[in-house]
Amino acid sequence: MSSSFPVEKIRNIGIIAHIDAGKTTCTERILYNTGKNYKLGNVDDGNTTTDWMAEEKARGITIVSAAITSEWKGYRLNLIDTPGHVDFTAEVERSLRVLDGGVVVFDGVAGVEAQSETVWRQANRYNVPRICFVNKMDRTGADYFRCVDMIRERLKAKPLPIMLPIGVADTFKGVLDLIEAKAYYFDQKEDTSFTTTDVPENMKSVYEENRNKLIEILAESDDDIMNAYLEGAEISNDQIRAAIRKETLTGLCYPVLCGSALKNKGVQMLLDAITYYLPCPTDMPPMKVTDPKTGEDLHVELSADEPFSALAFKVVADPYVGRLVYLRVYSGKIHAGDAVLNTTRDQKERTGRLLLMHSNRHEEIEESEAGNIIACIGLKNTLTGDTLCDINRPILLESIKFPEPVLSVAVEPKTRADRDKMIDALTKLAEEDPTFKVKYDEETGQTIISGMGELHVDVLISRLLNEFKVGANIGAPRVAYKETLKSLTKAEGKFIRQSGGRGQYGHVLVQFEPLEHGKGFEFVDMIKGGVLPKEYIKAAEAGIKDAMEAGGRSGYPVVDLRATLYDGSFHEVDSSDMAFKMAGSLALKDAFSKSSAVLLEPVMRMEVVTPEQYMGDIIGDLSSRRGQVESIENHGDTSTLHGILPLSNTFGYATDLRSMTQGRATYSMEFNQYQEVPANLAEEIRAEAAGK
Repeated sequence: MSSSFPVEKIRNIGIIAHIDAGKTTCTERILYNTGKNYKLGNVDDGNTTTDWMAEEKARGITIVSAAITSEWKGYRLNLIDTPGHVDFTAEVERSLRVLDGGVVVFDGVAGVEAQSETVWRQANRYNVPRICFVNKMDRTGADYFRCVDMIRERLKAKPLPIMLPIGVADTFKGVLDLIEAKAYYFDQKEDTSFTTTDVPENMKSVYEENRNKLIEILAESDDDIMNAYLEGAEISNDQIRAAIRKETLTGLCYPVLCGSALKNKGVQMLLDAITYYLPCPTDMPPMKVTDPKTGEDLHVELSADEPFSALAFKVVADPYVGRLVYLRVYSGKIHAGDAVLNTTRDQKERTGRLLLMHSNRHEEIEESEAGNIIACIGLKNTLTGDTLCDINRPILLESIKFPEPVLSVAVEPKTRADRDKMIDALTKLAEEDPTFKVKYDEETGQTIISGMGELHVDVLISRLLNEFKVGANIGAPRVAYKETLKSLTKAEGKFIRQSGGRGQYGHVLVQFEPLEHGKGFEFVDMIKGGVLPKEYIKAAEAGIKDAMEAGGRSGYPVVDLRATLYDGSFHEVDSSDMAFKMAGSLALKDAFSKSSAVLLEPVMRMEVVTPEQYMGDIIGDLSSRRGQVESIENHGDTSTLHGILPLSNTFGYATDLRSMTQGRATYSMEFNQYQEVPANLAEEIRAEAAGK
């Protein structure tokens, strides 16, 4: 495969969806149809290309996003298969940050599910153009038009059906193309062959109705189509495609196709739609770029003629080739052996081998240019979100923001040899996953690892024990509580030390007030007339931040607080940055000693899909766990419950739900927000934290 490719023929796309919607199967069929694979992989058989990790094969889910490069009708597809489970949301987040377009896969039976909404919101945040693929049309209960309606109602989006199913469930045998006015009938075997015919007589009225709807929607924003429509003139297929592409790139509409990835039905049409409607790198707006020295915004064109720049969006400890860093090249060219600048860390790096990735296999290349996604060996200090660029033109690309972990577990090595192995393994895992945090607790002597949920932490521990062969004892899961102040409080921080020679003097007066949940930390400088030098004000702010991380009254991190520094004093000789840092820290402690504190807990948003007869038991169980039901939707004999539930009460929920519903209900959860813990429970949690 050539390393050089016309940029207008490149498509950087991600396959995103709710868990079990069929993303990985869809990716497998794309690889099969593009000739990259010669054998169809199956999730249930554990032989898919993208789910190559042992944990993925064992659990039948995608855990890490996998990158694959393939070609279709003269186009290069850089394809990323992402996880659907919300615990691995960082994988979706970083993939969307570097992709130009997305294919959102929906389950034809379930329609828009909880995590469909999550990934849709993530894609909205990065303005990623999307096409929709309604999968599993061969399953009993599949309903294409219901799914289209759910995209409109639940995602507040404008779906644009460009294909219709021919038959449904057992009778699903093809798709109807509203643009070409053709019917495609698939061979009943799992291969790439299909037969093309004109629109069948029994579907002509459905075809006409939906084709007219398609033209009407496009005419709303395309003057040429509007004029032709009003005059009754013929509208060419090329005109329609151009209008759909324009609508898709601007995010006004989302083309909808359908098929069955498992049976390889409709995947070839999906591939064509990717090349027709999703953007090439130059269709995307210029990247947000700043000058690292001045902070000024800069303008960088996506061109091979510009100086080199790339974003590192993923780090992997590959068992065969070592440390791999995935790069999205935004401008210029990169060659194997180039010296580059890591602007984020202000360090020079040298690239080693450059690779085109095919999941956990690879193809070596000598160079790559703007628009491509590649992997690089040899970058020792580059982490996720770092900018690499030409040494002579330092720039900083917009980084990637990740959510904070909400669940912690204590890990202790069994032997001294295991301790060294564990430190090495945890370092590698933390480099790979920005939502995985490692902290050493000085008081207990334990290593605390934190993640996004029960499954996330469980997978990390399993990798630690099995992949890295570390002998370790694992503690019980612990919820990441946080604290904040309940009311406005004025506090004083005074740090004075005199022990012969030069002393230490720092003195600040700070007003603390609570902010809305999720607002984080704000620092306001109200010092007037040079009462305190600027460097001491910065030191006091740093001291407050350090104290917030160290914890409030119960030792939990402090959040959602505004600190206003309004007065203080300093000594010409004895004052120092360190003294004012200590003073800032003491001011926060003083505030917590004067004011009542609030304990906050992570609350999860949940969705339970169940046969209707079990709904009463599920609601009763949720109430006993301090959960709240927000809404219930009915579809046939199946009901979908939406609600919220404190994370501390979710442990073991999967087992309890299974026993309540004879294994017939499914659920999904995602972090929603931090909320105040009821007073009686807060006292219990504080007492436990204090070791009483």
